[in-house]
Amino acid sequence: MIEIQQNDLNSLIERARAGARRRQNLNVHQALDDPINRLINAVEPDSYIRPHRHADKHETLLAIAGSFDLIVFDAAGRVSSRSRLGGKGAVLIEYPAGTWHGLIALEPGSLFFEVKAGPYAPNKPEDFLAGWPQENSPQVAQALDWLRTAQPGQQFRPLP
Repeated sequence: MIEIQQNDLNSLIERARAGARRRQNLNVHQALDDPINRLINAVEPDSYIRPHRHADKHETLLAIAGSFDLIVFDAAGRVSSRSRLGGKGAVLIEYPAGTWHGLIALEPGSLFFEVKAGPYAPNKPEDFLAGWPQENSPQVAQALDWLRTAQPGQQFRPLP
């Protein structure tokens, strides 16, 4: 049996705040090769989650605390939709395999529960949406600013 207490979530949030990536996950599954990966993610508003896809895995997100915007893109990189997760938005969002997406936290201490098929495999270069900066690059601040207000039909164009 796995039991996660509020103090575990508080610790997860503190580790996210202290970390360079400004996010942290707590695996609920026992091993990376488990057939179902389940994890709790703590994400701060200044964390950059590069737009990506899981080519062969659908993904389910459940809001625990705070709120997020899920931004879905078409293959050309244009925003297809923007959905609120948590707060006054959806409690749960599930999207199909191959969906290009990015996520931004809107409040400090935001948490979501994620479920997707295992085994865990890091994203391949082709699973990141073209034209978006890598983590820690100088263009990340620009990308985050854009993600905060991007609307359907818009496309990110990095400054040189």
